[in-house]
Amino acid sequence: MRLSPKLFAAVSTARPSKLRKPTISLDHFIQRQRVLALWREIVRALNKIPSSPTRCELRDYARYEFERHRDVTDLQHIRYLVSTGKAEFDMMKRYIDEQGTA
Repeated sequence: MRLSPKLFAAVSTARPSKLRKPTISLDHFIQRQRVLALWREIVRALNKIPSSPTRCELRDYARYEFERHRDVTDLQHIRYLVSTGKAEFDMMKRYIDEQGTA
């Protein structure tokens, strides 16, 4: 039995896919990219520190903060979190740079 394209299209759209994620707005997409860029920057900076308990603590702290705010959807709150995260990272980066030169 051969299915016609019309029948196949009707069957495929009848059930929503479990793999599809909900569509996000352009502003949410841009903020998501900024959050991911901040996370990558933090991880790259932490990888410059030799393996130590301090490195693990800093990574765990950063991961905890990102996980804690995972479900935030308000754009203003996301912008605030990114800006405060960057400020905290800048302070952490100064500490990392001091450790690298010492």
